[in-house]
Amino acid sequence: MLDPHKVQDTQFTARLVNGRVIQPQRELPLLSQCEVLVVGGGPAGVSAAIAARRAGARVTLVERYGHFGGLWTGGLVLLVLGHIVKGGKQVCMGIGEEMMQRLEKLPGGIINRGPGKNPTVDAEALKYVMVEMIEEAGVEVFLHAWGVDAILEGNTVRGAVFESKSGRQAILADVVIDATGDGDIFAAAGAEFEHRTHNVGLVSRIGNLDRIDPSRAPAGNRPKRLGSPTPAPGVNWVNLIGPEVDGLDVRTLTRMEMSHRKFIWRNVQQARQVPGYESLYLVETAPQLGVRITRVLNGVATVRYADLKAGRRFDDVVAVGGSTDGQHGEWQVPYGALVPKKVENVLAAGRCISAEMQMADLVRLIPNCCATGHAAGVAAAVAVKDRCSPRQVEVPKVQKILREQGAYLG
Repeated sequence: MLDPHKVQDTQFTARLVNGRVIQPQRELPLLSQCEVLVVGGGPAGVSAAIAARRAGARVTLVERYGHFGGLWTGGLVLLVLGHIVKGGKQVCMGIGEEMMQRLEKLPGGIINRGPGKNPTVDAEALKYVMVEMIEEAGVEVFLHAWGVDAILEGNTVRGAVFESKSGRQAILADVVIDATGDGDIFAAAGAEFEHRTHNVGLVSRIGNLDRIDPSRAPAGNRPKRLGSPTPAPGVNWVNLIGPEVDGLDVRTLTRMEMSHRKFIWRNVQQARQVPGYESLYLVETAPQLGVRITRVLNGVATVRYADLKAGRRFDDVVAVGGSTDGQHGEWQVPYGALVPKKVENVLAAGRCISAEMQMADLVRLIPNCCATGHAAGVAAAVAVKDRCSPRQVEVPKVQKILREQGAYLG
């Protein structure tokens, strides 16, 4: 039975001293200790955690929301772009492809799946698949915990600090993978990065598209912004792109959340006033704001547009990406794009890897995040096994395991 008279100890509570807020120094309780710590449970983080565990490492995955998938599920980014190249060849394979195959086996899990196609997934089915794969792999998980700081010993990352309803706690690890999307951990550790702005939007779903009668609408007055089909019958997903702003500024994020939700609600109500569209309704707005790019690692190597155009191949390739429209060839991610220039024992995965701005809209796509997460997870496991820094891993070992796990490296 819970103690109804419990009073929390306030000796470490922040104090207001001469107009300044001071947080007393304190020892943090240890939540867990592992070999590979993955911070962020989006497509990159989930792929990294599963890959590292399958490669033999003891893995802990920490996610700030109550579900896996990041913007893929919580942001309702349901259309899967970036896994194919010119000619329809699929290049993003491995763990990301395994998720797709599992979705195919679930009723209503995915539509438009096939060679050369860009499928659309169901968010709830995908959440289920990710939980299933994480549990099967044997990954330790903490949800509802936000990574707020790195734990440093010199210039070496030894773990991360988290905030949750349990308070501020620490997790120690041999290698940390930053899959936060925003580079929260490598930035806190002092790694070099670029701070970029991009469009911040919000996705919604609208229902009863199977009950509208466009023939009743006055000429030239049919509603726009009705989106694209999803696996749910009669339900479309609609992408509000939003303005280019700073996705790290809390005031800006608050303003975007509120203004976007008002706009979406009013847009649907306006559409309902058009004859033939009265049955439309707003199913939901995504619980997660569509932040595209914020911090980007300044790594040992960088993914460059010129290399895409030239079809450059790297000896240390660990991932291969595709295009949004199938109009260009595959491009390779060198291992150095995951590795900070100076800070040790941390790797980047997902949209925050080292890439120039021209490549940002490709690097951040879901399949490409899965691919770089897969690579980071295997590299971290190899570093643990060989007792070396991720900077020092033998990339051919990483490539061998990636191929064994189904990844395509060109």
